[in-house]
Amino acid sequence: MGVQTALEFAQMSQFSINSHEEPRTGRDLINATVPFAKESTKTSWLHVGSTFAMLVAALIGAGISPWWPVRLAFSLVAALLMVRSFIFYHDYMHRAILVRSRVAWFLFRVYSALSLTPPRSWKDTHNYHHGHVGQLDDSGVGAFPVMTTKDWAGASWTTKANYRITRHPLTVLAGYLTIFFFSLTLLPLLKDPARHWDSLLSLVGHVALIAVLWLLGGFSTAFFVMLLPITVASMLGSYLFFAQHSYKGMKILPEKDWSYHAAALESSSFMQLSKVMHWFTGNIGFHHIHHLNVRIPFYRLPEAMSAIPELQSPVVTTLKPRDILASFRCCLWDEDRQQAVTYREAARLAA
Repeated sequence: MGVQTALEFAQMSQFSINSHEEPRTGRDLINATVPFAKESTKTSWLHVGSTFAMLVAALIGAGISPWWPVRLAFSLVAALLMVRSFIFYHDYMHRAILVRSRVAWFLFRVYSALSLTPPRSWKDTHNYHHGHVGQLDDSGVGAFPVMTTKDWAGASWTTKANYRITRHPLTVLAGYLTIFFFSLTLLPLLKDPARHWDSLLSLVGHVALIAVLWLLGGFSTAFFVMLLPITVASMLGSYLFFAQHSYKGMKILPEKDWSYHAAALESSSFMQLSKVMHWFTGNIGFHHIHHLNVRIPFYRLPEAMSAIPELQSPVVTTLKPRDILASFRCCLWDEDRQQAVTYREAARLAA
């Protein structure tokens, strides 16, 4: 089905919304999503196979074209296809698609090595994120940390500096180095080499591929085929991850008031994109539904939103400049006002 706006979903389902005396919550709401957590293996392979074929074709075009503008165009298309491919890996690790396929196991292991997302560190941090998103007591594992204005007021300058750097727009947009290379791959390897041996394989495979491309075609080939597309893909992917949990209207709760389903709906947004961008981003914009049930394949998320009235009134964000700016302005959590504030607003409130 085509992608529709949250308003269109609500208008379509006005009758069904009114037919429920009370909106479903908690386990009842999660159970309502279960029918959509069933994949079609044929559909999954159609998406995966066609996308990886297009990705390979785009990378070849970026490598062999004699004109740099054409190489640039192929490289940028490859970056968008890398984002889409990453969502497949993400869904595979959530056991939403192709779980029993040995071919998929091999494909995504190779992909994870080349894309700096080693399975062990990705699984550890991302599963923690899903179990703690929207919690005031969250340590920031697998996510960007959120500090309260009270904690900020009493923090040391080193703590403040580290926090500012971690949530700075440049840190998010430099996700290739800050998130994928350092946080997901290098740091786990340095902390526990025996447990994170797959991080070493990922580093070796990634660097070796860049080196081979450089040797075969010079720096320009390594740049257009690997360095540029993965930098752009990581930039977009990192921002999507940041923005869907950092937006005007988000909720952060202490652990005693936290619940899984409430965090999914109140601490995760719906990013409204064009049909083309929803395709390239693998429907990850339907993030509130993904957090409610991680077993729903990416291609069934719009279907679930269309069918379940309680999922049709999320906080809506976009990739428009005003929403990007608003996302980065959500710096600290004010417990008294129950909203995100900027550093300047926090200082003014404390004065």
